[in-house]
Amino acid sequence: MRAFFDTNVLVYTTTSDPRQATAAACLRGGGVASVQVLNEFVHVARRKLRQDWPQIEIALAQFRTALDDVRPITLGTHVAAVALARDHRLSFYDALIVAAAQEAGCEVLYSEDLQHGRSFGTLRVENPFLDNPR
Repeated sequence: MRAFFDTNVLVYTTTSDPRQATAAACLRGGGVASVQVLNEFVHVARRKLRQDWPQIEIALAQFRTALDDVRPITLGTHVAAVALARDHRLSFYDALIVAAAQEAGCEVLYSEDLQHGRSFGTLRVENPFLDNPR
């Protein structure tokens, strides 16, 4: 089963949040993220978590090692995301993540933000933190 990671999973791997262990276990299984996810991680790490640049760069290096693939956001991804946002009433940035996961051939999208169990064709959203609520 090929998995795609939403930003929140990567963020939790770098915190003392109770969801850290679950996030780390998901990432140890390998999978895919997009450059968008890495960019969002940097934004959250700097703005919300107030991490310094060396911490962020270490985390990014660890993500690149753990991930099987980091997908670019292409014009094709953009076009697919516009259709997904329109047809499924997603925010555009969530639609970009779904489109990148579909392009990567993933069956599972690990996300806390999208509806658990929702499907987009052969891609299914799973919230790995359901047993670890906030």
